[in-house]
Amino acid sequence: MVETATKVPVKSESNKPAPAKAPEWGPVETLRTEIDRLFEDFNRSNWPWPFRPRAFGAQPFFRRTFEWAAPAVNVVEKDKAYEISAEVPGIDGKNIEVMLRNGNIVIKGEKQEEKEEKSKDYYLHERQFGSFERAFAVPNGVETEKIEASFRNGVLTVVLPKTAEAQKPEKKITVKAA
Repeated sequence: MVETATKVPVKSESNKPAPAKAPEWGPVETLRTEIDRLFEDFNRSNWPWPFRPRAFGAQPFFRRTFEWAAPAVNVVEKDKAYEISAEVPGIDGKNIEVMLRNGNIVIKGEKQEEKEEKSKDYYLHERQFGSFERAFAVPNGVETEKIEASFRNGVLTVVLPKTAEAQKPEKKITVKAA
């Protein structure tokens, strides 16, 4: 089955300053920190204790967090354009946003995945949520009105066409001995 590329709109924002983000507050993480501190107070002796901090900061399996990191990105300069390719498997094209903001190309995406399995012996329900935002400075000599983005088979491709002046071939300058 051949999947065709889908066009992703590129939005342009004015030079408004970005709103300040409020610091994140995690009530569960705060509770966990307080409980850890409580057990550390009890753990002042050399007696082995199951809740003692692990060597080298290793976390037990029940304390590990599973985070979805920003996607891998390739930036390539070609003769007539710059090309940004981002691998975003598992994300739907409608959950990807490409913007031109304050001289930067900003790529935002959100992943929402839910899996449910029911069987005679078990019930499995998993959810994965995550978002990312990457920004890249737009180089001089790019026609910002002609920037295009497309999404196909889990790969987002943003093409930044060069101006005619930027497409001129390189000129080699000879170095004279003094």
